[in-house]
Amino acid sequence: MEVFWSIFIGLSAGICSGLFGIGGGIIIVPLLVFLFALPQQVATATSLTALLLPTGALALWQYHQKGLLSTDNMKIGFIISVGMFIGAFFGAKIATSLQSETMTRIFAVFLVVVAIRLWFTAK
Repeated sequence: MEVFWSIFIGLSAGICSGLFGIGGGIIIVPLLVFLFALPQQVATATSLTALLLPTGALALWQYHQKGLLSTDNMKIGFIISVGMFIGAFFGAKIATSLQSETMTRIFAVFLVVVAIRLWFTAK
């Protein structure tokens, strides 16, 4: 089940990356918190694993040094990166078929939904 959700997170982040140019902080981290019940810092470190090359290598090392990133969470991050690779292609296909105004509205709704969810699940 962990592999399924890891692929789901990667595909979601990849599609949103292709659609909106985002993925890690807005998609991967909240989904790791919601679906895997990871603490925020661990979710951030796991997300950086997925975004390792080239964006997160030094930050990833820092989280690892502080003991906030296990080998298991690195594995999840690497599986997510495969989904992102494929998902970004489909996200870009969708984005190029939509009007700019439609894209802006979809992204705004998306951000509001994520913000509300985070607000009410913060501990």
